[in-house]
Amino acid sequence: MNYLRTAILLAGLTALFMVVGFAIGGRGGMMIAFVVAAGMNLFSYWNADKLVLRMYGAREVDERSAPDLVLMVRDLAARADLPMPKVYIIDNPQPNAFATGRNPQNAAVAATTGLLHMLNRDEVAGVMAHELAHVKHHDTLTMTITATIAGAISMLANFGLFFGGSNRENNGSPFGAIGTILMVFLAPLAAMVVQMAISRSREYVADRTGAEICGQPLALASALAKIAGGAHQVPNYEAEANPATAHMFIINPLSGARMDNLFSTHPATENRIAALQELARTMGGAMRPAPNRQTAHPSGPWGGAPGRRGPWG
Repeated sequence: MNYLRTAILLAGLTALFMVVGFAIGGRGGMMIAFVVAAGMNLFSYWNADKLVLRMYGAREVDERSAPDLVLMVRDLAARADLPMPKVYIIDNPQPNAFATGRNPQNAAVAATTGLLHMLNRDEVAGVMAHELAHVKHHDTLTMTITATIAGAISMLANFGLFFGGSNRENNGSPFGAIGTILMVFLAPLAAMVVQMAISRSREYVADRTGAEICGQPLALASALAKIAGGAHQVPNYEAEANPATAHMFIINPLSGARMDNLFSTHPATENRIAALQELARTMGGAMRPAPNRQTAHPSGPWGGAPGRRGPWG
């Protein structure tokens, strides 16, 4: 079912891409946009995860460079009955995290240095479990490809804003200058609505599944509160430059919008915390400790070379 939704979503975003091409260059522009969109869909399926990780300067770590973090993710993945994903750390002071990959066999989880500094072990486990929940539900394919295509629509629309309207007679666009300007604003807005709508509903599900994986709903709730507060105070410049990727993070890395409506990339943090608190009441004594509580490394709680500052080495 997730693959069907992904196919429908890609078809819709491709249609938006073609509409922008038509507004800019008429039928010729629409055909070029279709060819570009088809190639982009194929490329994104295989490479969108690498593009996003590279976009944020993510660095892959292993049991030698960040032993406790990697062992924690390994334990959580086993609890979730998932293959071990690749683990990345992003040198960014804003506390945040995301998952990516076209399927569980090719998944990756990434955490910022700000998150590893701010959160305790149980909270980090909750965040990593949330990201593994996205992997388990096959959300990562949809979220990553949507980020790539939506970003491309915005770029094409910006191109059309500067070059489309003045060439109506030559390019065959039926909309004229005013129509083209409206189109290049509406198309990226429509793409944004699509990606925001799919993200919001899935965050609640990933919160619940992640809490069940780590066994500590309140630790995840505490992590969400800390991350939301940090995201309001610490800018994420890479995310600001690539806003189409905002829905991939556990908390909106941009404005931290808290209104539970169609135009926020995430549900209100307060609503997510309340749902986790209710889950904790229903789980009661079934809660488990975070994984690898006794695996402290002499160089620090998250590994790294001795004497180096920070949990990531």
